[in-house]
Amino acid sequence: MSTGESEGEQAERMAFILGLRQRGIRDVGVLRAMELVPRPLFVDPALRRHAYDDVALPIACGQTMSQPSLVAAMTEALSLTADHSVLEVGTGSGYHAAVLSHLAARVVTVDRYRSLVAEAQARFEVLGLRNVTAYVGDGTLGMPARAPFDRILVTAAAPDIPFALIDQLKFGGVIVMPLGAPEEIQTLVRYVKEQSGRTRTELMKVRFVPLIPGAAATL
Repeated sequence: MSTGESEGEQAERMAFILGLRQRGIRDVGVLRAMELVPRPLFVDPALRRHAYDDVALPIACGQTMSQPSLVAAMTEALSLTADHSVLEVGTGSGYHAAVLSHLAARVVTVDRYRSLVAEAQARFEVLGLRNVTAYVGDGTLGMPARAPFDRILVTAAAPDIPFALIDQLKFGGVIVMPLGAPEEIQTLVRYVKEQSGRTRTELMKVRFVPLIPGAAATL
């Protein structure tokens, strides 16, 4: 894989960031992180011309890569700082984890599909990302060996937040996750865990693939 860019590709990426601003993304850190990650590296070569379009794209194993504006909005909702430890459930192509790696101290990402994890880890290595690690596993169980986490991002939908994820979240921590049935429009929520209680804020309507327990037997 190569990340070398022509002047045209650099201009394309600048237009991409301008488009995110026009769609309401204001966090300078998030915009910079998305500028630093070459999205075409994470896209099927046959779909390269759509890499910077604001659309969801199919990837292997029947999964999808969220549209950039949604990646940015979810990242903004995490309110990340440079000392945070982040768990991502649903590695997919690895694009979102790569963005998070520029904003947090440590990123742990887990996916049920071995092939997706292997491909994502290879992309991280190409980009020289040393603070992000991908694992094969059951995302509904989190990653107890690497817990606790300051932030948890879930990129697949379920009726409710798995208890294991809440348990692995530090007090003061945030979970951003789509809630709802897979065949319906879902709601992206921001959950905050405090010693005095919990708060849950609805952010927007979304559509995500379902969060499926267990690691895949194949793929």
